[in-house]
Amino acid sequence: MVVSAQSIQHILPQLKLDAAFKTIADKVLNGERISFEEGVLLYEKGELGFVGMLANFIRTKKHGSNTYFNRNFHVEPTNVCVYSCKFCSYSRLLKHKAEGWELSVEEILNNIKKYDGQPVTEVHITGGVIPKQDFTFYTDLFKAIKAHRPDLHIKALTPVEYHYIFKKAKMSYQEGMQAMEAAGLGSMPGGGAEIFDKEIRDEIAGGKCSAEEWLEIHETAHKLGIPSNATMLYGHIENFTHRVDHMERLRQLQDRTHGFNAFIPLKFRNQHNEMKHLPEATIVEDLSNYAIARIYLDNFEHIKSYWAMIGRNTTQLSLNFGVDDVDGTIDDTTKIYSMAGSEEQHPAMSTRELVHLIKAVDKKPIERDTLYNVIQDYTDVVFEEDEKEKARMYN
Repeated sequence: MVVSAQSIQHILPQLKLDAAFKTIADKVLNGERISFEEGVLLYEKGELGFVGMLANFIRTKKHGSNTYFNRNFHVEPTNVCVYSCKFCSYSRLLKHKAEGWELSVEEILNNIKKYDGQPVTEVHITGGVIPKQDFTFYTDLFKAIKAHRPDLHIKALTPVEYHYIFKKAKMSYQEGMQAMEAAGLGSMPGGGAEIFDKEIRDEIAGGKCSAEEWLEIHETAHKLGIPSNATMLYGHIENFTHRVDHMERLRQLQDRTHGFNAFIPLKFRNQHNEMKHLPEATIVEDLSNYAIARIYLDNFEHIKSYWAMIGRNTTQLSLNFGVDDVDGTIDDTTKIYSMAGSEEQHPAMSTRELVHLIKAVDKKPIERDTLYNVIQDYTDVVFEEDEKEKARMYN
């Protein structure tokens, strides 16, 4: 795909664009911010090739062909939850807890010990919300992880979990986040954002923390030096204005704190939940959504696609629509994705598989840590398995 400003300027007259789209293109090429109304227009009338071209220009300007991944694994302390979100295929209400699991600190630590001696850099911890996994539970857990493996980055819990935990402990967000950081928390994942619009949020995820509370917890974390990610659940009952409103609130917070590492659009999957009657977004809509996110969120360095949620093929396509990060090896027994009907029923990829996935679409695979410090450039790395396979072919 053509990505230089000069080549795009050459192509634009051939596209016979309306004046509004020409203005958007000029803004992108000049590094200027598009407006709320222009974001909605891109969703409503922007052709995939057009938004993809602009998103890929921004991606290339920021990162060249670098495509990031990390070596991580997930731990889910429980799938039992006090909340009942209509889109969720994963959690079990307290009254149905016999169908779920509730791990102890010791059991979680034993799961983490399975990765001893492996070059993983991050443990991602999130799950349901239950009373007994409270403030003390998580501070004890974080301390135990750091005591066992000090180098392991803990990316843990969403504002949905923190809001409940701190409220139960009668603590302010500031006090709670300071204590979590002192216990070993390194960063926050971006979950629980869903859609910020109150009417839509109340309909699909009523009862849990509000959009304002979600944003306040992230802002509190950022001010303490704790970075985080941000997500948006798309492709359900929201409309395009709701999506842009969601990204606008994130863009404003990022202007204030610069604490978000990455934005991650999360595709609604319709299996085994109360919204199963809704059709899922098409791949074209997925790619358009990534591209518009890359254009709109000009102050976010990274746009990430979760390969485990959208599948390997769509992930590869997304790398030409503004995406520069594919998450990581994941390597777990997680059920959050598979129970919702994701493309990957048992999500795990080796480093070699991730590198091949990225190279197959002519991108540079870069292993990073959670904070995007480069660990290794795999562009010229040849894996032992590849050498053996080549030898078998020629023998």
